[in-house]
Amino acid sequence: MKQGIIFGGKSFEHEISIVSAITVSKKITTIETFIFLDDKHRFFLIPKDKMNAKTFSSFAFEKCTELFPCHNGFTSKGIFKTKVDQTVFINMVHGGDGEDGVLASLFSFYNIDFVGPRTTASVLSFDKYITKMYAKELDIDVVDYVLLKRDEALDIPFDYPIIVKPLSLGSSIGVSIVKEEKELAYALDTAFEYDDQALVEPFIDGVKEYNLAGTFAFGEWKLSFIEEPEKESFLDFDKKYLDFSRTKSAQEATVEENLAQKIHEAFKKLYGNYFKGSMIRCDFFVIDGKVYLNEINPIPGSLAHYLFHDFPTTLSDTMQDLPVHRDIKASYHYIDKIHATKGK
Repeated sequence: MKQGIIFGGKSFEHEISIVSAITVSKKITTIETFIFLDDKHRFFLIPKDKMNAKTFSSFAFEKCTELFPCHNGFTSKGIFKTKVDQTVFINMVHGGDGEDGVLASLFSFYNIDFVGPRTTASVLSFDKYITKMYAKELDIDVVDYVLLKRDEALDIPFDYPIIVKPLSLGSSIGVSIVKEEKELAYALDTAFEYDDQALVEPFIDGVKEYNLAGTFAFGEWKLSFIEEPEKESFLDFDKKYLDFSRTKSAQEATVEENLAQKIHEAFKKLYGNYFKGSMIRCDFFVIDGKVYLNEINPIPGSLAHYLFHDFPTTLSDTMQDLPVHRDIKASYHYIDKIHATKGK
């Protein structure tokens, strides 16, 4: 089984995707194929020795072989074609294109094997409002929220401080903590730079936060250890950007068995059948002993390798037990029958 990574994309998280891909390429030496998706939606085959930041910041990638999706893989144009097939690709395109279902649909259309959220899973996790509804349907608690649209009359039912988030963006881009009403307009303007809708939640200071990553393969759950991320009151973009490039393991949290079980149960419910073929990370809040979903990361930074005791094996198992493409053969039975009837 050949292994590859697809990264980049037309997204506000474009650079984060590059950082994640470079990090994972160092952790998993069996990955040999690297395909970069630029902001013009062109695919480029990047040599392994060119997997460094300068290749992309200098636009040297444009000198690499351009590829085009085809059945079971990618191919170049011209007489002497480069063909990339029989490869399982890891979708590491954060944000738009990668997490909103665009690439998942493209891969499914061309029958390309990949690790990452399928189209339905992308819909459930990319839009924070839909994620809240999904969690509530599974009887998993979420923090109170209100959805605001651009140019809509403001009605904030919470006391300050509050937190304002663009509806469909990760990595803390465009997120603000608003301590008093006079700061709200600026925070909303910031959020609306990235999305036409914003999610507003009460900001709960001092809340416990825990992260858990995992996958389901060969009939078994393969869960990471639980991390309690080190943070100040809020992890901003710069902190998360640096976090995505970390190569060392995180520190396992000390969690009571009963609480750990609740977090595991919530994760398994959220993963369900929709996220099969993905390695996801769920971020939880714990308030007064109750577990709340904060967000689902369908393509976590660097695939959350730092949370696993044996990341290479977990990734390999996921790659080898992907959802099976349903092979549907076209039938013209009814058309032939109608044609025969009209021909009489």
